[in-house]
Parts: sequence; C-alpha cells; structure tokens
Amino acid sequence: MYLIFEEAGKFLAGRVMSEAEASAQVELDSGKRVKVKAAQILLKFDKPAPAALLSEAAALGQTIELELAYEFASDAEFGFADLAQDYFSNPATTVQQVATLMRLQEAPHYFRRAGKGRFRKAPAEIVQQALAAIERKKQIQAQIEEWAADLVAGSCPAPIREQLYKILFRPDKNTAEYKAVVEASKGSQMAPLDLLKKAGAIASPWDFHWQRFLFDLFPKGTGFAALQAPAIIDALPLSPVQAFSIDDSHTTEIDDALSLQGLGTGTVTVGIHIAAPGLALKPGSAIDLLCRSRLSTVYMPGYKITMLPDSVVQAYTLTEGRACPAVSLYVNFNEDSLELQSTVTRLERVHILANLRHDQLDQTITQEWLEAAATSAPSGLPVERETLAFFWRWAQTLKSRREVVRGKPETFNRPDYSFKLDRASSDKPPTGEETVLIGTRKRGAPLDLMVAEAMILANSTWGQWMASFGVPGIYRSQASLAPGVKVRMGTKALPHAGIGVPSYAWSTSPLRRYTDLVNQWQIIACAQHGATAALAAPFKPKDAELFSIISGFDAAYSAYSSVQSSMERYWTLRHVQQQGITELEASLVKEMGAGTWLVRADSLPLMFTVMGAQALARGARVRVQLGNIDLMALDVKGTVTAHLDACVKTEDEGDEAEEEEDLNAGPLTIAVDLNDSTQSDGA
Repeated sequence: MYLIFEEAGKFLAGRVMSEAEASAQVELDSGKRVKVKAAQILLKFDKPAPAALLSEAAALGQTIELELAYEFASDAEFGFADLAQDYFSNPATTVQQVATLMRLQEAPHYFRRAGKGRFRKAPAEIVQQALAAIERKKQIQAQIEEWAADLVAGSCPAPIREQLYKILFRPDKNTAEYKAVVEASKGSQMAPLDLLKKAGAIASPWDFHWQRFLFDLFPKGTGFAALQAPAIIDALPLSPVQAFSIDDSHTTEIDDALSLQGLGTGTVTVGIHIAAPGLALKPGSAIDLLCRSRLSTVYMPGYKITMLPDSVVQAYTLTEGRACPAVSLYVNFNEDSLELQSTVTRLERVHILANLRHDQLDQTITQEWLEAAATSAPSGLPVERETLAFFWRWAQTLKSRREVVRGKPETFNRPDYSFKLDRASSDKPPTGEETVLIGTRKRGAPLDLMVAEAMILANSTWGQWMASFGVPGIYRSQASLAPGVKVRMGTKALPHAGIGVPSYAWSTSPLRRYTDLVNQWQIIACAQHGATAALAAPFKPKDAELFSIISGFDAAYSAYSSVQSSMERYWTLRHVQQQGITELEASLVKEMGAGTWLVRADSLPLMFTVMGAQALARGARVRVQLGNIDLMALDVKGTVTAHLDACVKTEDEGDEAEEEEDLNAGPLTIAVDLNDSTQSDGA
C-alpha cells in the first residue's frame, strides 16, 4: 500500500512500512524512511507506484481548467476527491484525484484552503480581482522581457532611461525597469553600468557624473523659486573707512573686506568687514529655509551652485562703489610690535573702494614688490602700496604667532591648482567637452595670506566674544595635532590646535555658508544687546536646533566636498587626454599591497596607482607610463618606467593628515573658500 501526504507545502508519496492509529512509517522512493502523522495523510492507494502517480498527476493537473473547476465546485466546503468526481467521473481515479489536489493547491485565487485536503471557493469578486492582477503581472513580465531584449540589442527604452540613476544608485527592486536591467545584465553577462552605456542610456561620462550628482543632492533641480530679498531697515551709521575685498574673478558672493586706519601714527586699526544679510534675513523665513536646505555654495571647476539666488546675493554683497551694510570688527594694534590692544564690533555701513581679484594681481602684488623700497603703486591699483605692505607684514606676524601656539610651522609643500574651462559663459553647467587649463598657485601667496589671517582673527575673536556673553555659536575645534585627531563641529568655544587659536567660529562667509549666517545672527545679538545677548539671541544654550544645523551641515559639507573632488578629478583626466600626456613624474605616497603603490603626480592634482615600485620607499620620485583612462570610473593606472630618486620625503603631521583626506575622498569631494579658511583647517 502507498499513501500521499503533505509536508511543508509539498506533496510526497511512499510505501507504507507499518501503520498505527496516529502515524505511519513510510519509505520514499529515495529510500529514506519517515514518520507521517495521520493528520498529514491525504490519500491511500494501491497503484500506480508513487513516482509514477506524482508525475502523471502533475501533467494531468495542468489540463484542468480552473474556470470550469470553479463552476463544478460546491459553494460549501468540499474535498479534493469530491471535486475530482464532479470534474472527471464518478468514481475518479487515483491519478485524477491527486491531479485535482495539486491544481487546487496552486490556485489560491480560486480556492481557499479549509483544512486537510479541503477547500472553499473564493468569492467571485475576489476571483475577478485576482485574475486581473495575474493578467497585469503577465503584461509586466512581458514588458520586462521586451525591455531586456532591447537593452541586450543595444537600445535603451525611454522608461529605463528616465529611471537610470535611481536604478543604478537607489533602486526599487520591485519595479519593472530595475528587473529588466537585471534580466538583461544576466542575459548579456555584462555589468549593469556597461550594459546601459552600450545601450546609449548614458550620453557621456560627464553627463553620468553630473546627473548622478543632481540625483543624489539636487533631485528637485538647482533652480530657485522667486524670492524677494528683504531690505535692511536698521539705521546704520556710515563708517569713515575705505574698504577693499580680495577674491577671485568668478566670485559674486563677496562676503568680506578689509580696511586700515592710522598708518604712520603708532597705532593702527585693522577693519574686517563682513556682509550683513543677518540684519535682514530672519530665522524661519522663506530665504532661511532655502539656506538651510542647501547649507552651502557648491564649487566645482568652471561652475558653482550658490546657496542663495543671485538676486538675494546682490542685495547684500560687498560691491565696490557702494556703502554696504556690514558687521565690522575693528582691531587696534601697536604699529611697530603689532601687539593687539583692543577690539570692538559695530553694525554699520562701509564704503567699498574696490573689489580686487587675486588671480589678476598675484603676479604683480608679490612678496618682492611688497617689501621693495619703491612707493609707487601699479597703474590702476586703487589700494595704496603702503596699505598692502602693512597687511603683508601683519599677516606674516599673525601667522608666526599662531605657529608658536600650534607648536610647529604651517608648511605648504604642494601648490594649489586652478581649473579654467575654455567657454563663453559659466552661467550653465559644463558639457564635459570643454578644453580645460590647469594652473598652479603657491599656497600662502601674499594676497591669500592677508585674507586668510584676517578671517582667522575675526572667527577667533567673535567666537570668544560670543562665549563671553554666554551666547552659543557653531564652532570648529581640534583637540590636538596628534595623528587621527580630526576637526569637529560643536556649540562650545574650544581650542583649534590645527590653527593655533583658542576658539574658531565660522562667521565670515554668511552669503556662502549657512553656519556663518547662524553665527552672524548670534554676533548681531551680542552687538545689539551686550550683557543681555543670551536672552535676545535667536539660538539659546543647548538649543536642539543648533545641533540639528551642525548635523545637517556636516553631512552636506562632506557630500559637496566629494562632488568637488570628483569633478576636479574628471577635468584632470580630461586635461591628460587633451594634452596627450602619456608620462608623468610622481612621488610614492602609500603602499597598497600586491606590488602596487599610490602615487601623487608632481605637476597635476592627480593621485593614482602604479606597478613596478616594489624596491622603493615612501617619498621616492618616479617616472610613470600612464595606461588607459576610464572617465566613467575616474580611474587611470600606470607603470613605473624610471626611478628618479629613492629619497624618502619627510612630511610633517599636517601633510600626513591631508594625505589621509586625499586617500579617503569619496568617488564623487566643500570647496574651501580662499577668503575664509586656513590651510591648516583644510576641509
């Protein structure tokens, strides 16, 4: 005797070895013996053999028309044998009964299980809904197969093209578009990215990187809604100073300017003047919400995405020829010793004499020119040479004093690189095909250092000033210069070892960074209310909003930095292609294992891996033959062809930390504003 039973949703059949009231010992065709409870047994039979029964029943079951079976079935609960007798004949054969059982089991949209071998008809409306769903599923599967075939054939269907970056980087694995790409990838044995590229879904490597950036960070686009910049209604006094700014030629958000009074009197007053959008913009306003959503201007070669629309920027930027509202820090120094004597903060209007552009003047305003005996200024320069010469001496002094606190000098062993795209306008994003020119600019150049030291002084002074009133701000701090100790953001005025100052609160770029705008609101409260500023400031101590802003800014800062690094790497590789560069001289940076070294090019902002440097040590210089450039992966590899020297270059800890940042940069890296950062604080 044989029996058929159900186990884990499957039907099994075997020969009965022994049987008791509650169970039976059954031998399967495989030879395995199992104990089957009486509640599991569905049917006992003498023939055919179990294997033949299951095979014949499976084939016969597929011939049972479910619609007809549904009509034959009783409206009350019924057993599979009952339906088999109605559908086939009376009596139904064992094969017919098992075929009916299998067919009922696999059609839950028609028949609901009601117990061991028993079923109920599903309500007619449920059946119709289920059939409609099955039909939709068939149509979707047919669409998936059609799309997959198109992809394999080298054509990308429009729905997949529209969902391209979602499919690649944030997929919903239940969508037909995603399933079609997976099916085509398996069928063609190609990686999804290669498959989509071959099918024409990706217009170009540049378009791939640009669209991915927009998908990740600007899914709603980079445009602005129509916003009206509110006017500054405060009655601000006019300062007697004539201030000047120093930026590059592409800067429209001119946040800061400098002035000098008292030269030749023994006591000089350095003025640091910061654009004052905080006097007009209020927390919670529409423009504030926009700033908080973007958090910073995003920089990349040849293009930038500003935190604020240009109409708002132009209302508060420090444009030459205007008396602009500003938050001004005046610092008195002994003219000879440059010892700091006193500071005062004022809300006022400042006349901007000139907007100097360092990329146009760096070759003229050099250290040699500033320290020369001649007193004549270059033709057309609106700022007196004596003023610039003082700021140069002053900046070097402030830097050397910070280095004493820092414990070692700041060293700039590598140049800064500038990218210029040959195109008529930078109002729109690049196409990726422009000719790119890469230039160098020595770090710590005079105009650079003047602005950097002025901003460090302002950020440090205002940070301590807010703390003295018990007003919280957003600070950057670093506990020490020990390897692995990173710069952190918080609400307390803690020391910044990397810069060598007792506190550091970003406050000098309120048109470009949201943290600076937040700090400006707090500084304005201190200037207006003095001892009661803690009660009047928009953000109070331990304010959860401040911590939320810090968290959001940290994430955005990192993401925007990845964007800049990625775009710079793209344009560097394009430069290599355009210039036909096949060899580079480079220095070994880090051994990666398996005979591979990471190297840094001597003349380009490029790090890549090479083979053939096994016998050398870190810092050795080599000549490298470049391999193929992959603009999609932003990758190039090389082979060492000559050892130029084998000397190990000595780096200070600051450089090592910077190298770690280079090595850990994401595949896609916030630009450091020239006017509001130091090389030490870096990122």
